Amino acid sequence: MGNTYRPRLPRHLEKFDYLIKKLTEEDFKNLNLLQDEKDLLQEYRAIKDNSEEVGLNDDDVKHGWIKTEKASLFFKNPNFKTKEKKLFEEELLNLISERSPNYPIIKREEILEPHALVINPADVHLGKLASAFETGDSYTVEIAVKRVKEGVSGILNKSKGFNIEKIIFVGGNDILHVDTPKRTTTSGTPQDTDGMWYDNFKVAMNLYIEVLETLIPIADVHFIYCPSNHDYTNGFFLCQAVEQYFSKNKNITFDTSISHRKYYKYGNNLIGFTHGDGAKPQDLPLLMAHESKHWTECKHKYIYSHHLHHKISKDYMSVCVESMRSPSGTDSWHHRQGYEHSPKAVEGFLHHKEYGQIGRFNHLF
Repeated sequence: MGNTYRPRLPRHLEKFDYLIKKLTEEDFKNLNLLQDEKDLLQEYRAIKDNSEEVGLNDDDVKHGWIKTEKASLFFKNPNFKTKEKKLFEEELLNLISERSPNYPIIKREEILEPHALVINPADVHLGKLASAFETGDSYTVEIAVKRVKEGVSGILNKSKGFNIEKIIFVGGNDILHVDTPKRTTTSGTPQDTDGMWYDNFKVAMNLYIEVLETLIPIADVHFIYCPSNHDYTNGFFLCQAVEQYFSKNKNITFDTSISHRKYYKYGNNLIGFTHGDGAKPQDLPLLMAHESKHWTECKHKYIYSHHLHHKISKDYMSVCVESMRSPSGTDSWHHRQGYEHSPKAVEGFLHHKEYGQIGRFNHLF
């Protein structure tokens, strides 16, 4: 038996993955590649050829052995996707394409004494599992969804009587509890979870869609996404999918970039948003001054931070930095460490166009 080895495709050749299926032998001769590179591509082509011999679709082959009289080759298929992942992708794409409606444009009348309403369901951790038997506090996917809906409805009810011109809805901020199939955060910290990651992704997407469809008839909406540490990748994909769903709606705008700090100008207000797991609170005002082009145009400046699950509000000269409460339950680790008993809430803030933040609303659980 000859040497056993695993072919690895160099990064600069990854774009040639499609060659596995499409190139003929004659095509290979005309490629402007080194002979070693052509040999690697040829080895990957063997996945297709040997799969066809036994009547398999090469995309369904995760790995295998190619054995001849002279050598034995173990390979991994770079194009392999589990049926679970393929079904999830197909369902997600179908969901977006089928449910993305042509929304009629809502024409708004001019408002006297206009305000912007910030609605900030922070650190929802959809998929977190907490047992009242251990912590005295139950938390499941169903409870998470219910609290977000109740919290948004509560903020809207409490803000009645004010003329709302704009709603700023803050998404992300650990909307999902885990980021990997192994039930860990992005960095690999194990979590107690309720439900499968793909089911929770779809639940979160439907939750955002339902909430936004409730808000848009009230006022034009600006959706701001804050990347976060529990779901750094899936949270980004989620908000991108939600933006795509509303791509035909002219009464909502999105800021779903991966930038860790976002800024929004509303009249004389400069409002910043960040998850809170990165830059220190005392550094956020100076970062705002450097990063926002509207710094000199606004008298009233605020930064809404998250991540801590409890209230801290402090003025750093002209900038108020404030952390948000969370509606999520107390899981085993937080209970054991004693990180609990802070009020659970969804928060909202009312900004007058000229006079800044004039009101705040808490929907407590």
